Amino acid sequence: MQNSFKTAVAAVLFLSSQAVMAQKSQILIARNSVAKLQASIANKEDSKKQLTIVSEGLKAIESAEKDSKTMKWSETWSIKSYLTSFAALIDTDAANSNKYYDAAIEAINKAKSLDKFDDNSGLIKASRHNILIKKQYKANESYFANDFKEAFTDLKEVSDSFPADTTLALNTAICAYQIQAYDEALNYFKRAKENGIRNPTVFQKMAQMYVVKSDNETAIKTLEDGLALNSYNRLLTNDYINLLLDTENFNKAQGLIENNLKVEKGSKLLYFLYGYLQQYGGNNSTAILAYDRALSSDQNYFDALYQLSLAYINSANETLKKTEADKAAKYNGFIDKAQYALQRANEINPNDKKTVQLLIEIYTRKKAADKVQELTRRLQEL
Repeated sequence: MQNSFKTAVAAVLFLSSQAVMAQKSQILIARNSVAKLQASIANKEDSKKQLTIVSEGLKAIESAEKDSKTMKWSETWSIKSYLTSFAALIDTDAANSNKYYDAAIEAINKAKSLDKFDDNSGLIKASRHNILIKKQYKANESYFANDFKEAFTDLKEVSDSFPADTTLALNTAICAYQIQAYDEALNYFKRAKENGIRNPTVFQKMAQMYVVKSDNETAIKTLEDGLALNSYNRLLTNDYINLLLDTENFNKAQGLIENNLKVEKGSKLLYFLYGYLQQYGGNNSTAILAYDRALSSDQNYFDALYQLSLAYINSANETLKKTEADKAAKYNGFIDKAQYALQRANEINPNDKKTVQLLIEIYTRKKAADKVQELTRRLQEL
């Protein structure tokens, strides 16, 4: 009886040993698959062959991850995460690729939680790299499907992992901007800027967000930084000049406009802005010349026509203060020119109330009651 018991115990121990050996052999097969896959990658073999190697390794790992002992090994999950994350990149079937990706996410989380002594850090690092690449692919798909929230979530993790990559930072910022996460957008635009990006749009968007935050000083500095890298860029220059005007930095704005006019001699906007500054400073005659230059580039430039009419009205008012013998003729000449500019502006934009109101003022001065009544009715309809 005692001998029979010993025989039974020996049989159990033998079977248990066989089970352990079997699971270890599965791990060895999986390890071998990793080595074969790495060799295949180095030899630039086709993806079909590489997927075959992956399948062999995953078949072995499937047995190991179900065993009560090897399922607790970090190596089991590290191998699975590596194989599935790589398959997610090379499988051209979208459903299969996403299935591998989900499996890789689950496996790497288990691998990291079990890897107490960083024994499998190399496989985990390689797996994470593959997962991040796949996340970038998925983010691109989300972006082109206008799912900017999903794209931002994926790109944020990728950019945080590769902070020196300016393209990643820029794309992350754009997605954040699209979902109105402006603080996040500003952070990633700043990351791109700090890592040497030159794209003028980055500086333009950053400045716009600083303006929204009422931080005009930083907005101005940001545009100056952008212009230092993109001299005479039209969009940056225009934003910079407008911000200088909005913040009443008139002398700085005028100097900038004058310098840019030496380069962009045909810019209607620069001539318009130069005229506006001259007009603001009370120099109507120079403003008129500037508006005329702007209109020579675009005769239908509404803003220039409207401001030109104001400059003529101001000039007319100035003549009334003088004691010249022909001041009446000069006054009427300025008023006629103001009327002509306003009529052209009104033809371009008949629904602009300010233009109609000025025309009413002109016709009131000329005592043209019928025109005043007609325009007053039109103004009430607008």
